[in-house]
Amino acid sequence: MNTSIWEFILSLLNIIFLDLILAGDNAIVIGLAARNLPSDTQKKAIVLGTAGAVVLRIFATILVVWLLKIPWLLLAGGILLILIAYKLLTSENTSTDIKAGQSLWSAVGTIILADAAMGLDNVIAIAGAAKHNISLVIIGLLISVPIVVWGSTLFIKLINKYPWIIYIGSAVLGFTASSMITDEHQLAPFFNHHPLLKYLFIIVIIIGILAAGHWKRQSKPEEPQEGTFV
Repeated sequence: MNTSIWEFILSLLNIIFLDLILAGDNAIVIGLAARNLPSDTQKKAIVLGTAGAVVLRIFATILVVWLLKIPWLLLAGGILLILIAYKLLTSENTSTDIKAGQSLWSAVGTIILADAAMGLDNVIAIAGAAKHNISLVIIGLLISVPIVVWGSTLFIKLINKYPWIIYIGSAVLGFTASSMITDEHQLAPFFNHHPLLKYLFIIVIIIGILAAGHWKRQSKPEEPQEGTFV
């Protein structure tokens, strides 16, 4: 009983961490969408938009959890998550073209739609980390999304100040992705009979993501930081 509780807690912390790492752009979207509204209306737009985004995200993640039970989709999801982990290390912030809403409901709609469009990586990562446990999905999102909204500026500053946080996030994503692949119903019997190969595969995937992402980051030309939204 104690072991299962600890497994649940660790999986929950993993989901919260993944959502925080992947939701930086989503947090910026919320600020951009509501930036032209009066301060009191801004708060309403953020609360309503976030509530709508959370509900939509929960349903989308539950749907993906269900879909991942279909043969070979767990493998496909794991491969896609590897690409997402690599993108986390190498991509630039592209959310600054979000139009600000001119009214409460237009801002709410922008927040929900933008979060849905940008939230595919979160959905896949959380669905994989949840391992078909719907309660983990719901609890994790209910905890992490409000943290992203209200602490978005602080969290983004932390990531900018301590870039190694991104590497930890990519490593966790790599672990989740490789675990999804080894848990694929068609491949699980092989990996269960060869546990050493399973662990080596997971290690190789994590190291490969970090090495490729680090090389890509190092090869990028330095760009000025002015104009960054905080």
